[in-house]
Amino acid sequence: MTALKKIIALLNARLKPGDSLVFVHGNFNILHPGHVRLLQFAKSNGTFLLVGVTPDGTAGTSIEAEMRLASIQAIGIVDLAFILEDSVLDVIKALKPDVLVKGKEHESRPNAELAVLDSYGGRLLFNSGEMRFTDLGAIDRQYAAAPPEGHFNLDPAFLKRHGYSTSDVLALLHRLKGLRVAVVGDLIIDEYVDCEPLGMSQEDPTLVVSPISSHMFVGGSGIVAAHCAGLGADVSYISVAHEGPLWDFAGNKLTSYGVKPDLLSDRSRPTTLKKRYRANNKTLLRVSDLRQFAIEQQLQDAIYEKVKALLPNLDALLFSDFNYGCLPTELVMRIVELCKKHNVKLAADSQASSQYSDVSRFRGMDIITPTEREARLAVKDSGSGLVELAEKLRLAAEAQIVLVTLGAEGVLIHAPRYDQLRTDRLSAMNPRPQDVAGAGDSLFSSVTLGLCAGADIWLSSYLASAAAACQVSKVGNTPLSIGEIAEVLS
Repeated sequence: MTALKKIIALLNARLKPGDSLVFVHGNFNILHPGHVRLLQFAKSNGTFLLVGVTPDGTAGTSIEAEMRLASIQAIGIVDLAFILEDSVLDVIKALKPDVLVKGKEHESRPNAELAVLDSYGGRLLFNSGEMRFTDLGAIDRQYAAAPPEGHFNLDPAFLKRHGYSTSDVLALLHRLKGLRVAVVGDLIIDEYVDCEPLGMSQEDPTLVVSPISSHMFVGGSGIVAAHCAGLGADVSYISVAHEGPLWDFAGNKLTSYGVKPDLLSDRSRPTTLKKRYRANNKTLLRVSDLRQFAIEQQLQDAIYEKVKALLPNLDALLFSDFNYGCLPTELVMRIVELCKKHNVKLAADSQASSQYSDVSRFRGMDIITPTEREARLAVKDSGSGLVELAEKLRLAAEAQIVLVTLGAEGVLIHAPRYDQLRTDRLSAMNPRPQDVAGAGDSLFSSVTLGLCAGADIWLSSYLASAAAACQVSKVGNTPLSIGEIAEVLS
């Protein structure tokens, strides 16, 4: 019996009267959230989801077919999956699915399946799944039992796929020492006010709390600089702030972390302060004292001159942008042009947690690290799948590597390899984070240092994910250290 006849027999045995068959086919090299969203959409358009996995030797495949099939079979919404030993057109002719679902990126391309579907009344739908920015992992964690102390999901399969071991990651970690980097961007001070909940106000439906303690941390681009220093780099930090207590706090803290801070006085804005009111390990309210207009030309020129003074003794420059005005596009372009003359590695992270951002304005970076939301904002695309989205952003930003952070779902890495683009996904390593506020900053810092130390993006991303796992295991932004990451890895 041929493989196709076996599938027909299985379907005849399992399909009930009135069931509608939905068919999806593809390579499914590395199963990432974009695939899951596509399959969820497909399942919503029928009652029985059938998935065909392309065989070994198909263009674009890099993982054995049996392994790719096992990944698809592990998804609960898939009713039946098989390896395609016949052509897709022959499979559709034989099975006559009610619906064929393909990714949104195929809508503008030739689709040979359409003629076969039309011959019997089947439908072809294009969709990449519902876009969402809510962290489903955070919702799940509310109901999950706490993992054992020190438990991390280290995803050894990722290392194996790329020919590495844990010892390679540890070796890279120790090669970061002495790298010469500069960080430029928006300084933020984070304050955590721990409160005792007293109850509900009798006058109006307002929660009443009493402050117990307050802790302040250097955040924004400041913590990016501190992370780099904590990992052994020689770090120069350039930003603007308003002279006063927060200026003093930032300067003293950064110096204690081993950073060389160079703060420029800007009397037109306060030093950005984000105050979080928390009770029972939950944030009740965040109050941000900030301004978002661009710094004046005189300050832009001063920042440019300070960067110029660091050259040529610089290995990398990191733009840490929170869209509060420290990095106007004109200044960014001037600094990029200057650094490229000296072969300085360039990285950018432009955050949009509560404001608008466009990471694509940082043109010509070696790596950019947006969230999915930031990537979609940059290319104005709410519908494409994750891989298509990453490629659109890579082209728009003229970037070498795009690393899309996906919260509890990990990271999607979109990068060139052997003159071809390669995409992979790395799972989040900490299943029960205490405070996710600093995850992106720690990942951005460490992946850039890894690349700067000569590692490829796969090894650098693994190191960065381990660093992020360490960072989110504690409340508040405190610098990474080589020791804590090494402890997790070993």
